[in-house]
Amino acid sequence: MTVFHRNEKKEPLPDTLKGGVVAIGNFDGVHRGHRSVLERALEIAEQRGVPALVLTFEPHPRTLFKPDQPVFRLTPAPLKARLLEAMGFRSVIEYPFDAEFSKRSAEEFVQSVLNDWLQASSVVTGFDFHFGRGREGGPAFLMDAGRRYGFDVSLVDAFRDENAEVVSSSRIRDLLIAGDVAEAAGLLGYRYTVEAEVVHGEKLGRTLGYPTANMRIAPEAGLKPGIYAVRFRRADGTIHDGVASYGRRPTVTDNGAPLLETFVFDFSGSLYGEICAVSFFGYLRPELKFDGLDPLVEQMKRDEEEARALLAGVQPLGPVDRVIAF
Repeated sequence: MTVFHRNEKKEPLPDTLKGGVVAIGNFDGVHRGHRSVLERALEIAEQRGVPALVLTFEPHPRTLFKPDQPVFRLTPAPLKARLLEAMGFRSVIEYPFDAEFSKRSAEEFVQSVLNDWLQASSVVTGFDFHFGRGREGGPAFLMDAGRRYGFDVSLVDAFRDENAEVVSSSRIRDLLIAGDVAEAAGLLGYRYTVEAEVVHGEKLGRTLGYPTANMRIAPEAGLKPGIYAVRFRRADGTIHDGVASYGRRPTVTDNGAPLLETFVFDFSGSLYGEICAVSFFGYLRPELKFDGLDPLVEQMKRDEEEARALLAGVQPLGPVDRVIAF
């Protein structure tokens, strides 16, 4: 898997990746709706015997246009790249979305990026894709540009779930904000997963018999505070079930930045400094303030029992879930 972080002005594309099928989009979440676009690109590439590439943009465009409204990212760039690799893409191009790029015309984007740099033989994107300065380039423009530059264009309709509702990143974010990680998993096609370094905490859990791996996830993450049944993956790939608390620890501190604290079942040892992953399988209860540590410990015991029961016998949702979210 090759990930390019630079643009066509700074980094030549290897000849082995030129002339391929290019799927274009932000693809935050790489959810089932995105995969209708991505799988179409893979299908065309396989039929023609050419490479399949993804052209995405980093950071998320809203970061540039609305810096005061941080984006709740479902998949930061490294996780998104691994999801795309799991689908079968040979390369991901993380094109820098900066002020200079935002001022490019739609024609310049097509000529310099799609034609000259990528030498795309086919472009696949969503039916409502817009690009270029002021979003001047739309589906009709892209189809016309394809005829002029010699690449074909496939526009994929919105993907709808079993209830005929459109699957979108914003819909999944709303579910996670509500704590409905199970419904979100159905739209993602895998369990919502976060990655971060395990850091030192106050070590109160250790004295209570529930030592936790503490992780600070992105501050803009909108996951609902509460207690979750999770699976925990270490940096070496080993996996453990667990129960996690996400929030501000009201019983003991009631302040500070939200912290993800995971009690990892059937594990002893140090995790400090490791980059680990947590996948969310079920929401157990809201974050509560208890009248002292004894009732807190009793509730933690019940949380552990419920999490173990929920996680017993769960199966992956599909191929991507097997690779990314255990």
